[in-house]
Amino acid sequence: MWVIFVVFSALSLGMYDILQKISLRQNALMPVLFSSIIVSAILLTPFFLTSYYAPTCLQGTPFYVPKVDFHTHCMIFIKALIVLISWIFSYAGMKHLPLTIVSPIKATQPIWTVIGAMLIFSETLNGYQTTGVVVTLASFYLFSIVGKKEGVSFRTNKWVWFLIAATLTGATSALYDKYLMRQFDRMAVQVFYAYYQVLIMGVVLMLLWYPKRKDTTPFTWRWSIVLISLFLTISDFLYFYALSMPESLIAVISPLRRTGLLVPFAYGAFFFKEKNMKWKIVCLIGLLLGVYFLFLGSWK
Repeated sequence: MWVIFVVFSALSLGMYDILQKISLRQNALMPVLFSSIIVSAILLTPFFLTSYYAPTCLQGTPFYVPKVDFHTHCMIFIKALIVLISWIFSYAGMKHLPLTIVSPIKATQPIWTVIGAMLIFSETLNGYQTTGVVVTLASFYLFSIVGKKEGVSFRTNKWVWFLIAATLTGATSALYDKYLMRQFDRMAVQVFYAYYQVLIMGVVLMLLWYPKRKDTTPFTWRWSIVLISLFLTISDFLYFYALSMPESLIAVISPLRRTGLLVPFAYGAFFFKEKNMKWKIVCLIGLLLGVYFLFLGSWK
């Protein structure tokens, strides 16, 4: 059952990437991110308020938000900080790079999650996982060659490095999620980390964007920002729900969730008419093959 939840989480995550790109085109990055975070917090607030003032209405359902202690709040605050760092890097890369370049780079996240699990949790790579890492890294190298044809150097383009930073911090977040779901309630994590992100991003916005707002790209409200939050909230809910199940495996969930990249990749190819699609598809197949081997190795 948890695999089904992860598949739908992946599809929602793919829609989330598309809506990011639409919202960020000729728009200010920081306010778009801050607005999407606020909307996410608003979407979750009814569950928090109902759980607090009328707990019997939600107790026993997947939507109940329990009270948590100070230590738990501290752990969730760290989660919010990690995710926000990843999002800032990811939004910047998404804004300045084609979707058909962004999606495959983000698809390498399961590799770093597996390597992190090996280093942090003393997990060892089996034959399938080793093959998956090698195939994915080889495909990523080939993909960097294709990127040069569009003037995107994976060595010197800072937006590529922003995406790589987002991918690494995203992998860190996935590993941290494994720890959180073993210790704390998943709805409490999702709700409170959304609230803490509002606070942190509000400070970042006031310090970095607001003083220079007249000299940068102006902010334009778009309803696609609401959809960013909606699909992300759905994706996170399904992801945390799957991760909280005792039989679920983070090393399987992480690569399976990244298959959602097919959605923005296809959108970029058909609607944005992005270039060098034949070679990108070849590289994408290689990346997905690597993810598949990681999946096989982790499942076994």
